[in-house]
Amino acid sequence: MADEQDDRLSRDPAPAVTRSIRLLDLLAQSRSPLTLTELATALGIAKSSTANLCLALEASAMVERVAAGYRLGRRTAELGGAFAAQFQQVREFYDVCDASPVLRHELVQVAMLDGVHALYLARHEGSAGVRLGTPLGSRLPAALSATGRALLMVHDDDWVAERLSDHVPFPKLTDRSPTDLGGLLERLAQARARGWALDEEESYPGIVGLAVPLDAWAPGDPQLALGVGMSAAEADGARVERVAAALADVAASLTNPFSAAARKKN
Repeated sequence: MADEQDDRLSRDPAPAVTRSIRLLDLLAQSRSPLTLTELATALGIAKSSTANLCLALEASAMVERVAAGYRLGRRTAELGGAFAAQFQQVREFYDVCDASPVLRHELVQVAMLDGVHALYLARHEGSAGVRLGTPLGSRLPAALSATGRALLMVHDDDWVAERLSDHVPFPKLTDRSPTDLGGLLERLAQARARGWALDEEESYPGIVGLAVPLDAWAPGDPQLALGVGMSAAEADGARVERVAAALADVAASLTNPFSAAARKKN
């Protein structure tokens, strides 16, 4: 394994950059700061080399040093926000949610598909007292979350099977989580039939999520999804239908009318 890593790095045109990215990934995956020793061990390089990487990243605020070690710095949040803001739909998302009589009270989130996960890019903080949203920059298995299923439902079953078959069984996050491809495809068929995806305590206990797909605004933009999470105790049929309809209205208003017209002509 070490020989393979050394060979890969020897062919890498910028090994310091590659190691820096791996270091940032390690910090992103950790729920607590990592020490210099822990980082060096995970990277498979000397502590002195790791210290030099940390110094460079710290100078640019990509990481910060705390008493327990190193953690991500504020610059990573700025870059994440800049990534999301480059898409027209995300820039307009907040105002459109504020204008919705229903969604202005909800915590609404925007996600995109990242491999087999839903990656959360933006959130509208509604007026509801309980905060149930997934932290920005975090990921949930697309097979289990409402936003992930909204992203998958726009594709046919063959595409979904090809993308996810190597990741079966899916992680069982709750007692209701489907772990097989058949269970997911059944839920996606239901989502396509009603026009929105549902997560009934399948990614978080006590939380019901619903989401709709959002067509890309312009060529090259990623497929996005809009989702709302609510307490299962408050997720009666009337509220779920009301929020789902509001999400569909917002998704329609965030679709580029010229792109939609062009698709219809084709």
